[in-house]
Amino acid sequence: MLLIYVDDIILTGSSPSSMAALVHTLSVDFHMKDLGNLHYFLGVQVTRTSEDLFLHQSRYLLSLLQRFGLDGVKPVSTPLASGQKFSAQEGILLENPTSYRQMVGTLQYLTLTRPDVAFAVNFVCQFMQAPREPHLQAVKRIFRYLKGTIHLGLHFIKSPLSAFQGYCDADWAGSRDDRRSTSGFAIYMGSNLLSWGAKKQTTVARSTAEAEYRSLASTTAELLWFMNLLTNLGYKLSAPTIHSDNISAISMAR
Repeated sequence: MLLIYVDDIILTGSSPSSMAALVHTLSVDFHMKDLGNLHYFLGVQVTRTSEDLFLHQSRYLLSLLQRFGLDGVKPVSTPLASGQKFSAQEGILLENPTSYRQMVGTLQYLTLTRPDVAFAVNFVCQFMQAPREPHLQAVKRIFRYLKGTIHLGLHFIKSPLSAFQGYCDADWAGSRDDRRSTSGFAIYMGSNLLSWGAKKQTTVARSTAEAEYRSLASTTAELLWFMNLLTNLGYKLSAPTIHSDNISAISMAR
C-alpha cells in the first residue's frame, strides 16, 4: 500500500521484496531519499513494536502551545466545561478573529490522533465567522486540557481480525442558535479505534429519536465504507454491531 502526500510517501506491505521493487521502480524516474522505518509523518509521531503501533502528536502540540503563548497555562481535566452553553450572539466580538481561526484550524489537525477532543473542536468551529470572547476562552480551555494530556494518542494492538463495533450518540437541539443537533460516533475493530467524529446535523430534528436515528444512519454509512474496503482487499468479515442508547431509534432501524 502506497500513501502519498505531495512529496512525502509511506510504503507498507506484507512482502519486503515487492516493496523494495516498487521503491526501485519509483527511484528510476524520481529523485528519492529512503528515510527508513516510519517515525514521523506530517506532524504525527509513530512508535512501533512487533505487537503494537502508537500514533501521537506531542511534538506538534508543544509547538502550538509555544506559538499561541499557552505553554504556561494550568491544565484542566476536561476539554469543555460541564453544562456550559454558548451562543453566536453573546459576548464581545474579537478584534482579531484571524488568531481564533488559526488556533481552531490547528486543533482540527490534532483530532487526527486525539478523538477525545473531536466534539469540543467541532463545537468551537461553529463560531469561526464572528468569534467572540467566550468562544476564545473555550478554545484556550481545549489547549489547557491538551497540555495536561499531551502524551495521549492512538494505540493499535496486533490482534486477529474481528467484527466491527460502532457506537453513536446525538445531543438533541444542542445548539442555542439554530437548535440543530450534533452527532458523534466511534468505530472499533476489536480494541482498536479506526474512525470517529462529531458533526452538526444539517437540519433540525423534531425529537430525540429523530436526532439519534440520523446519528445511527451516518455511523452505518461510515462503517459500511470500512467493510467494503476490507472486503475488496479479500477479507471475510462477520456482521457488525452498532450501539445506540435510544430505544425509539433502534426500533426504527430494525
